[in-house]
Amino acid sequence: MKAEIITIGDEILIGQIIDTNSAFISKELNNIGIDIYQITSISDEKTHILDTLLEAEKRVDLVIITGGLGPTNDDITKHTLCEYFGDTLVKNEEVLKHVEGLFDKYIKSPISEVNKQQALIPSKSEVLHNEFGTAPGMWIQHNDTVFVSMPGVPFEMKGIVTNHMIPKLQREFERPYIQHKTILTYGVGESRIAEMIEDWENNLPPFIKLAYLPNLGRVRLRLSARGKDLKALEDGINKAVEDLKPLIGDIIVGYDEDENIEKVIANILTKNRLTLSISESCTGGKITQAFTKMEGASAYFRGSMIPYATDIKSTVLGVDSKTIAAHSVVSEAVATSMADRTKTVFESDFSIATTGNAGPTKGDSDAEVGTVFIAIGTPNGIRCEKFIMSNHRQRTIGKATNKAFEMLLEEIEKNLSLVQL
Repeated sequence: MKAEIITIGDEILIGQIIDTNSAFISKELNNIGIDIYQITSISDEKTHILDTLLEAEKRVDLVIITGGLGPTNDDITKHTLCEYFGDTLVKNEEVLKHVEGLFDKYIKSPISEVNKQQALIPSKSEVLHNEFGTAPGMWIQHNDTVFVSMPGVPFEMKGIVTNHMIPKLQREFERPYIQHKTILTYGVGESRIAEMIEDWENNLPPFIKLAYLPNLGRVRLRLSARGKDLKALEDGINKAVEDLKPLIGDIIVGYDEDENIEKVIANILTKNRLTLSISESCTGGKITQAFTKMEGASAYFRGSMIPYATDIKSTVLGVDSKTIAAHSVVSEAVATSMADRTKTVFESDFSIATTGNAGPTKGDSDAEVGTVFIAIGTPNGIRCEKFIMSNHRQRTIGKATNKAFEMLLEEIEKNLSLVQL
């Protein structure tokens, strides 16, 4: 079964918002064995919508549309669907009751005629209930193609997809099984990994495909298997992973798309009742955010600071101003002192410190743009390394962040037996 996703809205085309809906829908469909053939973003213009629907119907079995279902005049999706299917809008009493209930409970103002029109749907459609908003989802079977139209508001769309569209697709259509396994690696580039696992890759079963997904010092290796025998797929992927471990086991830090190196680190720290603190200069809080956005961070995360200005490194963090004067603010000596002071101030087992010149111009140091020093404080001393990341600011920050994770994990694993004594 093949699907096409169509997102409607000028706000997407002019870059005012990012289309996150397609990514969510694609993942949910892939999880139940439905292939995504194409994703298209189009304007709020009737002819454009009609032409796109016609072309999509020729290509796929399932067309999913988001956007254009609001109560205002610029939301034309329902009317355009009626024209496409030769249909008319009719009032759905259940939808109207739901809309009135939302207004009564949350808005506390009389419902207008415009809002009541949300209960008008094409007569040939089946309602997919929208628990979180006024515009219902609509399921329309036309010839051999299913059309599903949903609001563009992400949390409303996600509720309809998860609670109604996916279960209905699973009930009504036979689909192959799809299994994925993602291996997370750090510290070795894509081309080098490809050389290291070339023979393994060439000997994968024909039903297993490998994709390389590189991103600033980390590479995900995604194994995908498709077929009608779920156990055979699972066994095939598990064997492939076991065969891979002897080849690159030293750079594998975790598995699966929903796990990352930060989560691996968090789990180790929590399990072993260890703590972490951070001082970030050039990375500006990105490392801290990666940890604190995860649930349960308070179990291991002591705190952080961003001593961005040179004088703050001395007056607040406590780095000796003579060290900065002698070595420059972007130096091994300063990074090492930052990591040491951070451990002391926050009373943590481990610490991370970053200082560098992300660019595009030089700051309080003559260090080359892209120069970054990363220091890891441990129970057994400080490890510090120098890197020349890139000449692009955001790339430098991203690479430095990822390298800090990699170094921290290495140091935790090296020092684990020491801190457990």
